[in-house]
Amino acid sequence: MLATVGGLLVVPLAALAANVPRELASSFAGAPTSFQFPPADVTPVTFPDPNFPDAAQVGFPGPTPTGDEAFALATAPAVAQTECFDPIVRPDTSDRRGSTFNVVRNWGNLSPWFSLPAGTFGLPKASPLVPNGCDLTQVHILHRHGARYPTSGSAPAAFAAKIQSLANSTGFDATGPLEFLATWEYKLGAEILTPLGRQQLYDLGVNARVRYGVLLKGFTDIPVWRTTSEGVLQFAAGFFGVQQFTTSYHQLIEIESPGFNTTLAPYEICKNNNVPTIGGLGNTKAAEWAAVYTVPTIKRLSKHITNVNLTSTDIVAMQMLCAYESVALGYSAFCDLFTESEWESFEYFIDLGFWYSNGPGGSTVAAQGVGYVQELISRLTQTRITDFNTAVNSTIVSSNVTFPLVQPIFVDASHDTVISSIAVALNLTSLAKGGPLPTDRIAKDRQWVVSHVAPFGTNLVAQVLSCPAKSAGVANLTTGSTSGTPTHVRWILNDAVVPLTGVQGCTEDQDGLCNIDTYIAGTQARIDEIDFQFDCLGNYTIPEPDDITDGRAPR
Repeated sequence: MLATVGGLLVVPLAALAANVPRELASSFAGAPTSFQFPPADVTPVTFPDPNFPDAAQVGFPGPTPTGDEAFALATAPAVAQTECFDPIVRPDTSDRRGSTFNVVRNWGNLSPWFSLPAGTFGLPKASPLVPNGCDLTQVHILHRHGARYPTSGSAPAAFAAKIQSLANSTGFDATGPLEFLATWEYKLGAEILTPLGRQQLYDLGVNARVRYGVLLKGFTDIPVWRTTSEGVLQFAAGFFGVQQFTTSYHQLIEIESPGFNTTLAPYEICKNNNVPTIGGLGNTKAAEWAAVYTVPTIKRLSKHITNVNLTSTDIVAMQMLCAYESVALGYSAFCDLFTESEWESFEYFIDLGFWYSNGPGGSTVAAQGVGYVQELISRLTQTRITDFNTAVNSTIVSSNVTFPLVQPIFVDASHDTVISSIAVALNLTSLAKGGPLPTDRIAKDRQWVVSHVAPFGTNLVAQVLSCPAKSAGVANLTTGSTSGTPTHVRWILNDAVVPLTGVQGCTEDQDGLCNIDTYIAGTQARIDEIDFQFDCLGNYTIPEPDDITDGRAPR
């Protein structure tokens, strides 16, 4: 029986081995392989099962005391979200063996999450710690899923198909650094989370519990957390524990398909997002840069392979394979093929794609992110949304069952492109510093670095704080009380506080704070200036040069 994985034909290796001489082993090159567990002929676990009680039965019967809730953001002298368990074999560069250069942090949106230094976005004195004189009253956690397999039919799978086709037709000889291609197999799945990706989200949930668990004391009902995928499921397991998470929150799964409104996947109803010259402009801009930076790479690697015409698309695919294989399999032979400069160029390739399609340089970006911003203001003001002219789903947000307005902890799970769009819609203008981005060279002074903005497991957190002592000029270490009236808001992106000076009325503050009334008014002004109908559905062209930096279509 033959099967397909990611659109590629899968031939059982045993069948191939029985018919192909050992000296022609290169015919396996690029062949996709897959594995299923539990095996197809095994009956999956079902509950209840009298022989095998579920996890809820582990330990002593009935509730047991667990101690007080953690609040590390108020009690620790310093805090950084430590990187999750990391099974990845750290790659080297081909030109600087043993250097301190971290290849893993140059994979753009394919990089596993890492904690950003305090000054990443221009606030070196700020940290996730609750500022002196403030109490934490509420958090809004927006996070991306963890590491996953590539999208079906994407560049890595296409490269594997090319290698397999050549191996089975003309054949090829690979030597030196490319010798592994002769027996390389494509072992990646499609779309779903890798084991590392599941671990990332579990760790993120644990981290959130340690940081914000004290806010559970303010709940009067079961939380409602939203997702379009399994992102919240893994997060909740870490936050509540595997024995309790299924009964500790309501998981609202928003439909991610064309024709359905959802702020967690707004691209489905933004028509212009699918227009190559508008929403797809990032692909064009990134390809322009790839045609520049891959020239010496193609020349160098082509010396080690015959009958294979390497292209810029192939080089990018090979670099993507390094990232995808690493987060899925723990190691990739593709990683060591490239120099430090080539990895910096690859990251810039990703940055360009996001900048012009999902970042400050894209014309539909603010429109796609504005729905979530409307929901944020609805939650902050405890006022229902009444104008439905964006990606907001009127059925969901009109009900207190599916969209409660009063929760100490809000959690929403989405995607890399959506979170970057929301950051633009929030007018976090420090991220646009150094743009627009050129396609013939790397913009060294850019603030838009996708491995900082939207890596696997990225999290963008709004802390709502009560800071009467700060307002009065008194430095008082927070006690962990959550009873104060909200006075300030700030945003933290992967542990680095983001300035709010792009929001109308918000001024410079070393802790990134903005008065909550000022923030709400300024953010509402931002909502009012974004025209979803025109940017997403209007008929327009983007002039050259594209100098957009606010995520809105040119007028």
